[in-house]
Amino acid sequence: MALNKKPVTGMKDILPGEMEIRDYVIDKVKETYRSFGFTPIETPAMESIANLTSKQGGDNEKLIFKIMKRGEKLNLAQAETPEDLVDAGMRYDLTVPLVRFYSNHANELPKPFKAIQIGPVWRADRPQKGRFRQFYQCDIDILGESSYLAEIECILATTTLLGKLGFEGFTVHINDRRLLKAMAGYSGFSESDYDSVFIILDKMDKIGIDGVKAELLAGGYGSEAVEKYGAMFEGLSRAEDKLAYVDGLLGGSEAVENLREIISGVEAVKATPFYLSFDPTLVRGMSYYTGTIFEIEMAGLNCSVGGGGRYDEMVGRFTNLSVPACGISIGFERIITILLDQGFQVPGSREKTAYLVEKDMPSDQMCRILRMAGEAREAGRQVLVSPMNKNKKFQKEQLQAEGYQEIREFYRE
Repeated sequence: MALNKKPVTGMKDILPGEMEIRDYVIDKVKETYRSFGFTPIETPAMESIANLTSKQGGDNEKLIFKIMKRGEKLNLAQAETPEDLVDAGMRYDLTVPLVRFYSNHANELPKPFKAIQIGPVWRADRPQKGRFRQFYQCDIDILGESSYLAEIECILATTTLLGKLGFEGFTVHINDRRLLKAMAGYSGFSESDYDSVFIILDKMDKIGIDGVKAELLAGGYGSEAVEKYGAMFEGLSRAEDKLAYVDGLLGGSEAVENLREIISGVEAVKATPFYLSFDPTLVRGMSYYTGTIFEIEMAGLNCSVGGGGRYDEMVGRFTNLSVPACGISIGFERIITILLDQGFQVPGSREKTAYLVEKDMPSDQMCRILRMAGEAREAGRQVLVSPMNKNKKFQKEQLQAEGYQEIREFYRE
């Protein structure tokens, strides 16, 4: 039987040109986040299925690659449901593993703890451009910091990183889950309906306020609550100071004051040109968010390249202890796709030289060539030593396409 040359659907092979860009971006991620005091950690690719299905990952829990029990634990005859055959799964994000990690090692870690995590995650999603079933995430999180300083640092660190990658003019949308709930309650929706109402609200940028109202009515919600909800967002669209408008409706809100502090703090010290905007329609899908939420939209591309927020209750589900937490993740694969589409070239790459050596080169000559290559590497050059192909012209064209500025040929003496 012939083997299948293609990778598994929704996953991809990475060619050297893209790999060079990916390595460069990862180096910038580590360099930038370390400069803000974040520390790298690593967690396993697999997690307990109980952790992954703990109602903390929103719709991502429907996309888990589940792993069957092994050996004596796998008992097909006694399994009553598919779940009886499963005890682990591939992680669908880095936040659930981080919280489990922190719950195990809190006594060994500084407080607050500032973590960097970079690694692959897996989701049984529908593949499309910039979205794969296996993809990398880059997260930073601050655990044990309850003040808005955590949000400011997450936003500043990530926008600084994007600036170093050549991006500017993007927008950081910011909201607070507490405001979303208060606005829904003010309109007359019951608390049990909030999540489903927010799912519809999240479509505002695509279907507009009339579309949101139509979907809410079609979902069986009362016309009075729907009209009041719609009128509130129509008023917000006209308001010059949206935070003041919301504050006035709700009769004062701690969340509004918190957002003002975050916005003023970021604006006062930001180094990268970008916009920071209160967006009352921003929802973020994860059910574990408890407060501030934010999302980064790239100008002209109509796509998000990062997002996160505060999740103060998540660690407590593992430890029964209250531990405040806030984090942000960049859309690593989407950023790589944008850079590739822009024809990005890694800056400051070492000069590349290729030594093409005639076949059957005597060993004494080969040793001299290898010593020359070693000296050139010590001088800072990247040197490839390779046998000379029969089709030397095509070989040299390939090397030039890979960025080799100098190609030297060595023949037997």
